[in-house]
Amino acid sequence: MSTDQPPPDQPPEDDPFGKRPPEPPPGGPPPSGPPPGGPPPSGPPPSGPPPGGSPPGGPPPGNPYGSPYDNLPPPPPPYGSGYGGYGGADPLSGMPPLAETGRRVLARLVDWAIVAVPLAFIGIPFHIYSRATQDGNGFGDTVNSLNGGSQLVFQLITIVAYIAYDTVLTAKDGQTLGKRLMKLRVAMLNDGSTPPMSQSLLRAVVLWLPALICCACLWPLLLLVLIMVDKPYKQGLHDKAAKTVVVTVPR
Repeated sequence: MSTDQPPPDQPPEDDPFGKRPPEPPPGGPPPSGPPPGGPPPSGPPPSGPPPGGSPPGGPPPGNPYGSPYDNLPPPPPPYGSGYGGYGGADPLSGMPPLAETGRRVLARLVDWAIVAVPLAFIGIPFHIYSRATQDGNGFGDTVNSLNGGSQLVFQLITIVAYIAYDTVLTAKDGQTLGKRLMKLRVAMLNDGSTPPMSQSLLRAVVLWLPALICCACLWPLLLLVLIMVDKPYKQGLHDKAAKTVVVTVPR
């Protein structure tokens, strides 16, 4: 049996509880806790230009699209390109001036005569003038009062002639022959364009049909009064129905 004893300051190798802890490295223990400067920020990364303004050659601050004119109001649209729809804020902005009432009346009289003269010759085979002479009535009273098949046919021809004349020419370029002579034009109120066929037909029906059927004097007078008092677009009932206006054409 060995009598050798370990030195008093060194525990035996097989005694785990007697071993000394390892010496700390030079410079002190490693730091514990959060890193210097606080915890890293949470949430989405910040937006906007980098500190010190935008990089050279990039868009100016506050404008991500690269154009210095993006924040300016758009220029007014040209005539005929759209104005925000019927009933919008000043649909006539940028359009030509509205037609004067006197020129509209003259244009309508010219259109009436252009259709009435051919109808005067067409009425001869229907014995319109002989019936009028026998009854002692004028041509207008004859159209509205005489009975018979021939009279009915002639009245239908008259209605079709006036409505077709106004519809086709208005849908073509907004000008009947009378309006072309007076330098006037029919335009859609919402954008100044030429009325399509459907709107031109509606306008012509409201304009001519009541006058040719029952109100030869009262209906044109009513339309004239409405054109004179309507503000601000000088619209008769036919214009309101088709959402149109009559404007001047540059000379």
